[in-house]
Amino acid sequence: MPSTDPPRSLCLLRLSAIGDVTHVVPVVRTLQAHWPQTAITWIVGRTEHQLVGGLEGVRFRVVDKGDGLLGAPAQLRRALAGERFDVLLHMQASWRANLLARAVPAERRIGFDRPRARNGQGLFCERRIPGPHRVHVLDGFFQFLQALGLEGRELRWRIPVPAAAEQRAGELLPAGRRFLAISPCTSARARNFRNWSAQRYAAVADHAYRAHGLELVLTGGPTALEREFAEAIAAQTAAPVTDLIGATSLPELLAALGRASAFVGPDSGPLHMANAAGVPVVGLY
Repeated sequence: MPSTDPPRSLCLLRLSAIGDVTHVVPVVRTLQAHWPQTAITWIVGRTEHQLVGGLEGVRFRVVDKGDGLLGAPAQLRRALAGERFDVLLHMQASWRANLLARAVPAERRIGFDRPRARNGQGLFCERRIPGPHRVHVLDGFFQFLQALGLEGRELRWRIPVPAAAEQRAGELLPAGRRFLAISPCTSARARNFRNWSAQRYAAVADHAYRAHGLELVLTGGPTALEREFAEAIAAQTAAPVTDLIGATSLPELLAALGRASAFVGPDSGPLHMANAAGVPVVGLY
């Protein structure tokens, strides 16, 4: 696979989820630093585009799940009519992503190795990334660059935050306040073993306040479960609480997390957003 010349054009296909999309950003930064002449197109989900759509030097093609399994590929094919990429990095092993990959005209198509190429991804790629396969998601994404002969790594995010989002975060969390951010829940799923207990979150918040003077800021989406967790944590902690559950857009959440002294939460989108913002993170796995 490796060639002596960088590709002239490269297409990344990673639609979701929030955390995984943040892991693609250092891959983009590495491409920009080492192959500045390579034109980068990123096919991404509509929700995730709200977070990373401001990345400079990247052209985005946004996919809406509401367009359906067949409608979205048809729209993407029309959007890319007349183009042909030197390489497609097929970085999502799902049937939806496979159908979209078919709509991308590319000379070379690189997907995951056999253990990670779930949902028939191997049928839509001619090449596979090198192993090992039991690695962090971020390391796995960098294996796509290794398949192209690019060994460098730029572990930088610098996700642009719109001015309006920064202003909103400033209104919610005025400068000078020191706080611990807790995002207590992961995305909804059956038998969600990833969620810790509200009582334990409250104990952590108590310690952060008494030992370090950190107030508590709760973040998350607008679901009933997250609201329930927030109310239970607030009722059991002595720390002053600012409840931002369901109160922020993704860019506003990124701006808010960037103001935190530390972050605690389970494996989730907000955890990886906090890491991307350069905040010290305690992840619960």
